[in-house]
Amino acid sequence: MKNRFDFTTLLFPLVVIKTGVPIIDENLYWLIPVIIVLFVIFGISAFKNLKSRAWFSKQKISVELGKNRLYYPDFIKLTVVNTGKVDVDFDRPMLVFDNFWLKRKFRISGVEGRSIYPLFLETGKSHTLNIDLTPFFGYDRKLKRYPKVSIVVFNMKGKRLGSHATFLRKTLIKY
Repeated sequence: MKNRFDFTTLLFPLVVIKTGVPIIDENLYWLIPVIIVLFVIFGISAFKNLKSRAWFSKQKISVELGKNRLYYPDFIKLTVVNTGKVDVDFDRPMLVFDNFWLKRKFRISGVEGRSIYPLFLETGKSHTLNIDLTPFFGYDRKLKRYPKVSIVVFNMKGKRLGSHATFLRKTLIKY
């Protein structure tokens, strides 16, 4: 047994047996610096993530989806209300037709050829949009058989802020 001084005895003084020989085998000395480097890299990345988040400024919105008829509606009314303490800048909402296994997704850019998104919504304000479903049904006839439609709203950075779903026709199972 070699009696030598290593930096591991400085790092782990409690691991040394009374004879002065560390418990860790001499072949595993390279493992300790690797673990220390990994902890430093993990600590730096975790600190950057914590620093970039805004702790007290949460964006909150409520999304409501209404329809003009109980079954097979022609129009859907989207209402977005900013319920948070900060202003929200949200991107084009996504309209999702859902048929249990299949989903068709469409981005809504505006109404009647006018582009209104991205939209800035102040605190306590609301935004209402009437969506005509006939252009979607004209684009793809199979969408009439999709029983569920939902709206997903994202902010400009791509974070999902909220969603709401409604059924367009009767189904045997509510999913």
